[in-house]
Amino acid sequence: MKIIIETPKYSFSKYQKTEKGYERAFFSPLPTIFNYGFIEGTKGPDGMEEDVVVLGPRMSRGGTLEREGFDGIVRFLDNSVRDDKKLVYISGFCSPVLLAFYFRLYALFKTFLYALHEGKITRCRFEGIVFEKLH
Repeated sequence: MKIIIETPKYSFSKYQKTEKGYERAFFSPLPTIFNYGFIEGTKGPDGMEEDVVVLGPRMSRGGTLEREGFDGIVRFLDNSVRDDKKLVYISGFCSPVLLAFYFRLYALFKTFLYALHEGKITRCRFEGIVFEKLH
């Protein structure tokens, strides 16, 4: 399967691929500590392509990675809809505690973002990380 990177590691801006290219979806108060992308040709419960968190060196926006399986799942609820992220480990530092801290803050930020920009109260929640080889 083909993974396409939307948001490179260390970016404060969350990008989303559109027909026009990569557009900023929002500016985050905390930098992304991993590469963030999607699996080409898939659909998740939120109607968008399935999300992927890639742990390893910084990749460029639009960069791709071919992969057979995943190393885990980040369990996440976004806008009251299941929005799990597949987890891919390439190399380098990997701290489950740091990832959990990041996603707890991210869920809180997204809750405020929906309230501020869309005027709605919704559930965004980090529900844990399952580390195992998935096929």
